[in-house]
Amino acid sequence: MDAHRRGARQPERFDPAKAAALDDPARFAYLPAQEVLSLLDVPRGGLWVDFGTGTGAYARAIARLRPDAAVVALDEQAAMLEFLKAALKRDGPANVTPVLAGEAELASLRGRADRALALNVLHEMGDASIEELAALLKTGGKAVFIDWNAAVDRPVGPPREHVFSAAEGRLRLERSGWAVHAEKSFPYHYALVVSRPGSPRP
Repeated sequence: MDAHRRGARQPERFDPAKAAALDDPARFAYLPAQEVLSLLDVPRGGLWVDFGTGTGAYARAIARLRPDAAVVALDEQAAMLEFLKAALKRDGPANVTPVLAGEAELASLRGRADRALALNVLHEMGDASIEELAALLKTGGKAVFIDWNAAVDRPVGPPREHVFSAAEGRLRLERSGWAVHAEKSFPYHYALVVSRPGSPRP
């Protein structure tokens, strides 16, 4: 495994050949965009980062709900961002900016984000990626990690052995220095609202 992905539960990165599944509208039935937005609690006029955006289905949906807030849709795979760029060209919204997660791009974002969303990526993130996400947040910033739950039967998503349970996900983030101050369950997912390491607990 790539040293940058040390700590990830899923051994391989998501395959862009399967990207169409990420734009399946059925996803919003079991993980509604409005509920994700409520957890994010983006300040008025704020900046938030969709860390590991994939095709940007949730970045676009939430951006439509909050046109006042800007979102940087960040992904490490250029092939995934091509899907997002095509979707934005078709029907927007205008407040989404696709960004490839290279060293220079990450450096330019450090300390600027009010919020970050890590949706269905904790099981793929190495410890270094978790640190990178933390560095993007302002002091006092928050992140929302939402991932597939290994503890529930699911007709969709990765195999159980490739993801964490809510308790395992919480422990992993706490060991990385995050303060977990809210948890929510969805039919196939868990959500953890966390404070940036080193920030005061809300």
